[in-house]
Amino acid sequence: MSKELLRIEGLNAWYGESHILHGVDLTVNEGEVVCLLGRNGAGRTTTMRAIVGLTGARKGSIRIDGQEAIKLPPHKVARLGVGYCPEERGIFASLTAEENLMLPPVIRPGGMGVDEIYAMFPNLKERASSPGTRLSGGEQQMLAVARILRTGARLLLLDEISEGLAPVIVQKLAEMIRTLKAKGYTIVLVEQNFRFAAPLADRFYVMEHGRIVRQFEQRELADNMGMLQEYLGV
Repeated sequence: MSKELLRIEGLNAWYGESHILHGVDLTVNEGEVVCLLGRNGAGRTTTMRAIVGLTGARKGSIRIDGQEAIKLPPHKVARLGVGYCPEERGIFASLTAEENLMLPPVIRPGGMGVDEIYAMFPNLKERASSPGTRLSGGEQQMLAVARILRTGARLLLLDEISEGLAPVIVQKLAEMIRTLKAKGYTIVLVEQNFRFAAPLADRFYVMEHGRIVRQFEQRELADNMGMLQEYLGV
């Protein structure tokens, strides 16, 4: 069996006085692609942000490769090999694509080199000297993912990477996820685009009102379509 890379138990999280997560439990094994499904406001993005320490108060347990991280600040969580790609992408408009790529520090050995990244994302090589503002939405998304691959992170948290992008770009992102999985990366996806996520994930967790309400594996997907229709309207 694969090694457990992430274990969350009884996770509660707040933004100020707003209590968002109510006892979330989930596990992710090394080399898996796991998808968090749910309507907007279900708590999926907050779960990602809580893992890396970007919410307010947190209670419960977040173990990353066996190490408790619930009280660690974000920069120390990153050093455990976690890369977070937020929905807003965070591309710096005043920097070129390559300057954006080189901005984060290398936090662990084993990160992808620039040549390897450009082989995976040829568009970025072509646009290396273009300012961040000149990149298309798809190129910005590729750059946001590429940036964390340089750091040495092996657990990738990808939040709504397909949102608002043309189908041809979404297809390229799906190929990217398959390539990263083949290279041994572990990926947690938050996705509203069920058609994009469905064939990629090994396992699915369904969230509602800050709780995990269902979980199932890829081989059980067909049997769970009725439940997904009820919870997600897919």
